[in-house]
Amino acid sequence: MIDRAQHAAELMTFDRQYRTGGLVVAGMDEVGRGPLAGNVVTACVVMPEEPLILWIDDSKKLSESRREKVFDEIMSRALYVGIGEVTPQEIDRINILEATRKAMRAAAKEVPADIFLIDAVTGLGLNGREVPIIKGDATSYSIAAASIVAKVIRDRQMKDLDRLYPEYGFARNKGYGTKEHIEALKRTGPCPEHRRSFITHFV
Repeated sequence: MIDRAQHAAELMTFDRQYRTGGLVVAGMDEVGRGPLAGNVVTACVVMPEEPLILWIDDSKKLSESRREKVFDEIMSRALYVGIGEVTPQEIDRINILEATRKAMRAAAKEVPADIFLIDAVTGLGLNGREVPIIKGDATSYSIAAASIVAKVIRDRQMKDLDRLYPEYGFARNKGYGTKEHIEALKRTGPCPEHRRSFITHFV
């Protein structure tokens, strides 16, 4: 069993090394690079050092209900939250890596930070020092917070799309290439929210 207080403190200890001299640190992460449908969504979050939110962690390690609760805490306590997203049509036009970079730039555009801790992505050209961190959402408090914000926002979008296109099971698969999703693609073809460059093998 994870000691949540200790784990949150460890994540913040990692961030604290970049806060020397009063520097403002933002965490950045994306959700939705791999799905066959839906937007890629990014978040850029500036969190206070105290009080710690005990359940902040890599969004993939939390249940959906837990993510929703932590999301509300983050949104109420964050000093700043920026969101960026790019549509399936633009993903097809510029490729998913460039779409992710574009969404991250949009998320960070108005964020008052000196240092950006970024989950793996490089070369954004932000107005501050960029620090790419492999598996950053499991290492950095700020990146973990951003991962939760981006995940909850994108999951909510996919639930909305499920009401428009129920045949694909978007509420369950969030646009990822599950067996159910691929079978629906083969049976009915794509909807406007599918990334055409991602589904060439299925339709």
